[in-house]
Amino acid sequence: SIFIDYKMGAYKNIEHKLHQFVRKYYTNELIKGTILFLSLGFLYLFFTLFIEYFLWLQPTARTVLFWVFILVESYLLFRFILTPIFKLIGLKKGISVTESSKIIVTHFTEGGDKLINVLQLKESGNQSDLLLASIEQKSKELQPIPFAKAVNFKTNTKYLKYAAIPIFIWLLIIITGNFNMFNTSFKRVV
Repeated sequence: SIFIDYKMGAYKNIEHKLHQFVRKYYTNELIKGTILFLSLGFLYLFFTLFIEYFLWLQPTARTVLFWVFILVESYLLFRFILTPIFKLIGLKKGISVTESSKIIVTHFTEGGDKLINVLQLKESGNQSDLLLASIEQKSKELQPIPFAKAVNFKTNTKYLKYAAIPIFIWLLIIITGNFNMFNTSFKRVV
């Protein structure tokens, strides 16, 4: 057992790098989710207030509108914020090692096949010395590849355009002086 642990040192390093990749992957999902949650949440808030203002709903309809708003916001919170957090801290099952290796392969073509091969060899039930040596050799070849760099936080900038829409609506409300319109509508719904 000590011999196996000694021989598998490079593989344990690969596992550690895969774990770092998964953490960065879900951190990226959380950043994207926060942008989408805030964007869609504020858009839905404006939509709700817009409907109430122009239709001047009865108390029952306002109550329905309020609870639909709460349900939509709860769904958005769970989908975009809580799910990545649960996967990040391990309360919910996230992507498997195989799935994460497939994502990594798309970014690093030079070591992708080796990574998948190492993981397949490790998952096979046969633990012969030849197999362990092969896993160790391939793991050493993979060590220079920075798996975590397969996740690029800058890809989230494309979601900022969705955040620009509610900001634009908010600025339009302030510039046109219709802030009072949404304020009274908000008070009636609440």
